[in-house]
Amino acid sequence: MLDPELAAPAYAQHGDAGADLRSRVDITLKPGERALIPTGVAIALPEGYVGLVHPRSGLAAKHGITIVNAPGTVDSGYRGELMVTLLNTDLTEPFEVKRGDRIAQLVVQKYEYVLFEPVDELDETPRGATGFGSTGVA
Repeated sequence: MLDPELAAPAYAQHGDAGADLRSRVDITLKPGERALIPTGVAIALPEGYVGLVHPRSGLAAKHGITIVNAPGTVDSGYRGELMVTLLNTDLTEPFEVKRGDRIAQLVVQKYEYVLFEPVDELDETPRGATGFGSTGVA
């Protein structure tokens, strides 16, 4: 912990995938404003693991607070402070972040390292190259 006065990342409930990250600062996000929020946390993930920083669903649903680059990616080689770029999507109400508030969730996952190989064409699938909305809206 870079800030020993803040609680370490923790899971709210047994079985949760995301551990809560907290704000190290007090800040008010004006309507439509974004800000880079320090968490006071630095981690050393083993090779083959990634940290994914996700928005908290309650902040999004109740206040329109989200993360600009969700999910944020924390690579195993990164050793700096975890920062969260919060965005207030509400167009009329400011949102106050207090030091110690839970602002995001950190999900740690194992991943596969793949080698990319150029090919002339791809195998056919039932979906093919159809994109956004191609599987229906309901």
